[in-house]
Amino acid sequence: MTAPLTPPTPPHEPSSPGGWPPPPPEGYGQVVEAPQEGAGARGELVADLRDGGIVAVAVTVLGVVLGLLWLWLAPRVPLVGDQSDGSWVVYLKDSEGEQAIGVDGTFTLLALACGALSAVGVFLWRRRGGVPLVVGLTLGGVLASVVAWKLGVWLGPSSDVIAHAKSAGKGVTFSAPLKLNAKSALVAWSVAGLLVHLGLTALFGPRDPEPEYEPYVMPPA
Repeated sequence: MTAPLTPPTPPHEPSSPGGWPPPPPEGYGQVVEAPQEGAGARGELVADLRDGGIVAVAVTVLGVVLGLLWLWLAPRVPLVGDQSDGSWVVYLKDSEGEQAIGVDGTFTLLALACGALSAVGVFLWRRRGGVPLVVGLTLGGVLASVVAWKLGVWLGPSSDVIAHAKSAGKGVTFSAPLKLNAKSALVAWSVAGLLVHLGLTALFGPRDPEPEYEPYVMPPA
């Protein structure tokens, strides 16, 4: 009588107790999502736009400092009131004075200094360039200049010169309201900030890696 033949277990299929097949390896059958190529670039763009918005808001708030400095350092334009036939007339005490030019010059110089300092601060905060940062710095500089201009006029001497002359008295010198005749000074902050930030980025910003070239091998003759 012949015993039944049992086929041997293949060497590449290890046997398990009870004759059941071995359990599948861990992670078998799970779906692995392929990484999205544009996810990193999109996240970086969102971060750059957020940083640009923060820079624009912060620089705009600094316009208050420029307005106070302008009010404090700008020269005063002296006016004198006179009354004749019951009506008041206001005229410049020094018709050849250059105080009005000094008012515009003071605003321009202070705006240039504030623009340079804000550019240094932005570069120290984010030691790199980028279009959103530059746009935020430029837009914030214009808005800060407008805030400083309006604040200085509002806190300065009264714009109603006739009422001011009446309160001061006939022949008494008083200060004219602050005026910014050269409206081009409103872009001085932005120009200084843009130039200084670009210069700092070019000198101390991160460098792009240089491309590596494979050596050229002459083909055999």
